Amino acid sequence: GLELSHCVGAGSLGPPVPWRSGGPCKMKRVRTVFKPEQLERLEQEFLKQQYMVGTERVDLAATLHLTETQVKVWFQNRRIKWRKQSMEQKKAKLTQFGVIQPAAADSTDIKDHEEDTVDVEL
Repeated sequence: GLELSHCVGAGSLGPPVPWRSGGPCKMKRVRTVFKPEQLERLEQEFLKQQYMVGTERVDLAATLHLTETQVKVWFQNRRIKWRKQSMEQKKAKLTQFGVIQPAAADSTDIKDHEEDTVDVEL
């Protein structure tokens, strides 16, 4: 399952408590470290389709010994990376053909959209 790190800054407020409204702190989820074989399979599936839903996601998670949430979040994060790479490639092409000047090309970072962020609350 998901592991949580200890509450930071609890000090003398008592034992670490998972975050709740009015709670003393917020628990931070430990980052999942994927095995190379899992990443390879996830990337293969992403090349086929950028959205993995329903039974496909459940089956993939079971095959890779991951939770459905881990697969879902990996796909969300991969889509963000994919969009950012696409934007950078478009900008490079426009610059190459003189449509925009390199100095005028503002860094348009794609911000995390609320739909692409997941708060895990236990």
